[in-house]
Amino acid sequence: MTTEPPEPARPAPENTRFVAIEGPIGVGKTSLARRLSARWESELLLEQADDNPFLPRFYEDPARYALATQLHFLFHRSRELQAHRQGDLFAPRLVSDFLFEKDRLFAKVVLDDEEYRLYHDIYQRFVASLPRPSLVIYLQASVPTLHRRIARRGIGYEQGIDSDYLGRLCQEYVEFFHYYSDAPVLIVNAEEINLVDNPAHFELLLAEIERGVVGRRYFNPGLGVPA
Repeated sequence: MTTEPPEPARPAPENTRFVAIEGPIGVGKTSLARRLSARWESELLLEQADDNPFLPRFYEDPARYALATQLHFLFHRSRELQAHRQGDLFAPRLVSDFLFEKDRLFAKVVLDDEEYRLYHDIYQRFVASLPRPSLVIYLQASVPTLHRRIARRGIGYEQGIDSDYLGRLCQEYVEFFHYYSDAPVLIVNAEEINLVDNPAHFELLLAEIERGVVGRRYFNPGLGVPA
């Protein structure tokens, strides 16, 4: 049995000093972050959702554990990003599988009004001091596709996520990135392409990034890409 050699590293484009990858649950953020980090030999920062002790309990009883779950993510993500500030020109390049501002997006979906006001007051104390990405890659896919990918990765506490919840998250992401302007955004239709297992698809994405992204750009290769 033979194994394919690892992909050769190559220099990261100038617009990728800090790349944040975003999108709803199951869309492939972490897998893509790992692959980009390896290709560019960049430092990798993962949100480590499995380290949140409240997350499995949230999926069993959302009303009871939503606030604790969101506050844990808020504190953890802010600490991680503070440790990776990008002000130093000689700091390592960074690829992350989360954008800090997305924490508020999830909070809007799962918290009631009073909890969200409390959460937002705490959130505001952190967000202004954190580093901003130089590029955001926003992955989109339909709810049925997300369900299939969630089932395939087999994380036990995720298997009960319902379609209404995923649908609301997808809509919140659409609205969030409609107004987001803190960094260039590459919006990727990940419905028909496999950025993790298909080298041709991954190379298409790399070429799009290397063209440079200004403002908001849509990358929608569709059914014309090699299978």
